[in-house]
Amino acid sequence: MLRSRVLIAAVLSLGAGSVFAHSGHADAGFASGLMHPVTGLDHLLAMLAVGLYAAGQRGAARWGLPLGFVLAMLGGSLLGMAGIALPAVEGTIAASVIVLGLLLSSLTSLSLAFTLPLITIFAVFHGHAHYAEIGDAGFMRYAGGFVLATTALHLAGFLSARWFPESRTGLAVKRTVGVVVSGAGVLMLGS
Repeated sequence: MLRSRVLIAAVLSLGAGSVFAHSGHADAGFASGLMHPVTGLDHLLAMLAVGLYAAGQRGAARWGLPLGFVLAMLGGSLLGMAGIALPAVEGTIAASVIVLGLLLSSLTSLSLAFTLPLITIFAVFHGHAHYAEIGDAGFMRYAGGFVLATTALHLAGFLSARWFPESRTGLAVKRTVGVVVSGAGVLMLGS
């Protein structure tokens, strides 16, 4: 009962701040960097999905996927800082939500040689979008905020995977979460 209430509260809270995800952030310091990944549904779902997916992997993938995401995200923000434009940033971010949801719903463990490049390519676009919202703040403070938030979201996804036992019901829940994440990505892509 408590788990279902927590899950319902978490889902309902997602809509409340998503309106502010790409607002320009008047005070774009550490706090704005911290808030950008959590208030944008696209970033929030992708980062939680990376943690959830990593939790189901073995060996280096368990830590390599989230770490690779964070490092590539920083790289993407540096591309933005250097003035290097990327094509279809928002569309690629929506596609990342779709693909990460599909990875979750498939319940398969793909090789790190496939998933790491895939996830890091998506992370570059997430980082580029983060940089686009920096406003007047210094890069280090803002980046520190979005790196911390991203790491926390990966960890939250990773730890929440413990709620899903390796039973028929647990696997059905994981698959359903993946389908919901992918569906949200499709809606983002269409808007």
